[in-house]
Order: sequence, then structure tokens, then C-alpha cells
Amino acid sequence: MEMKKRINLELRNRAPEEVTELVLDNCHCVNGEIEGLNDTFKELEFLSMANVELSSLARLPSLNKLRKLELSDNIISGGLEVLAEKCPNLTYLNLSGNKIKDLSTVEALQNLKNLKSLDLFNCEITNLEDYRESIFELLQQITYLDGFDQEDNEAPDSEEEDDEDGDEDDEDEEEDEAGPPEGYEEEEEEDEEEEDEDEDEAGSELGEGEEVGLSYLMKEEIQDEEDDDDYVEEGEEEEEEEEGLRGEKRKRDAEDDGEEDD
Repeated sequence: MEMKKRINLELRNRAPEEVTELVLDNCHCVNGEIEGLNDTFKELEFLSMANVELSSLARLPSLNKLRKLELSDNIISGGLEVLAEKCPNLTYLNLSGNKIKDLSTVEALQNLKNLKSLDLFNCEITNLEDYRESIFELLQQITYLDGFDQEDNEAPDSEEEDDEDGDEDDEDEEEDEAGPPEGYEEEEEEDEEEEDEDEDEAGSELGEGEEVGLSYLMKEEIQDEEDDDDYVEEGEEEEEEEEGLRGEKRKRDAEDDGEEDD
């Protein structure tokens, strides 16, 4: 696919000034020059043109906000002074796998004052004696060359840093979600107080109920005792009446016997 068509495809119905990242890897550029890219991409911060058979940067548009430029696996051999003119704010430049052979070609990058990381891996220049020392001396503004600083410390991966930051944010969010919401403890305390009050009221009601029950039982017992006493008294009265009747009968019988004797 030609570079022009690839750019139109990557736009996805967006205006060029809305695009901040543009990846054109593995497409085909006619005559080794950039096509379809112009000054309307003024918000572009990341541009990747890896393996597009690019040999010249002469038609690179002005991209003042561009920070990262990927140009690996092309056939660029010179003309790097265009970068300082068109992309003055570059911080990362990848020229690995190109046809850069000597220090004089790289010298044009001295005007990229914000450049921090440069990659020349798999370029012929890396075969020079004291290659790393020479590049660091020539381009004193850079911190990392081919992924390592002067003390051979590896450069941090910006994507990994972003992922770590994202993970920390996710963990913080999870902790916030896992923790009790605001006012939750106060609500719990209020609920507990209400439960205690309910228990106290229920206890007092139960106590009153027990007293009522006890008094009722005591009244019933007294009533039963009174009923028993009444029953006993009635029984005694009946027995006395029966004895009285028997006495009178005996008296009458004796009188009757006396009369008969006479």
C-alpha cells in the first residue's frame, strides 16, 4: 500500500489536525520520499515510518510538536539536518537499520537540543572504533544511545512506565472501592445505637410483662386457696347438719321407745 493511501486509512475520518499519533510502518513510499504528509498534521507527537523504503527526509513537513520519530529499517544515508529544522522538539529518534556510516552524518543532530535518546543499532557507524564514546562526545545533549546510557544503564521503557502508573492508579481505585464509603461508620454506629435502644425497650417490656404475669399467678393462687377454704367450710357445715339430724332422730326414737314401754 502506498503511503498516501495508508495515511488516509489511518485518519479514520478524522481531520489531520486532530491526529497526535500516526503509524505508517511497512507501507511503500514512491521514489524513497515522504508523500501525503503535510503541515496540517500540526498536533502530531508520534510518527512511525519503519520499513517504508525511505531514503530522503527532504519532504518532511514542519511538525513542531513531534516528540518521537521512528525511521528504522530504511535506506537513509544522510540529510539529517532537516530534522532540526522541521522537528525541533524531538526527544527520541530511531535510525536503526539505515545506511548511516560516519560521524559527520550524525553531527547534523547537534541542533536537536531536546534530543535525549538516539538509536543507531545495525547501522555501519556502530562498527567504528570508540563508537559510543564518540557519539556521546559529539551529541552531549543525549542521555541514551542504542537503549543504554554512558554507564551502560538500560533506558526505561516509556510504555512500561505508563503501564506501571496505570496499575498504581488502578490499585488506588480498587483500594478506594474496597474501603467503606464516607459516613458508613457513622451509619453503623447509629444502627447499633438504635438496636441497643430497641433491646432496652424490649427488655423493659419483658420485665413489665414478667411482673404482670407474676402478679396474675399470685392472684390465681390466692383465689384457689380461698376457694379451697370455702369448700372445706361448706363440707364441715354439711357434716354438722347431718350429725344434728342424726341426734334428733335418736332422740325421737328414744321417746317412741319410752311411750311403748308405758
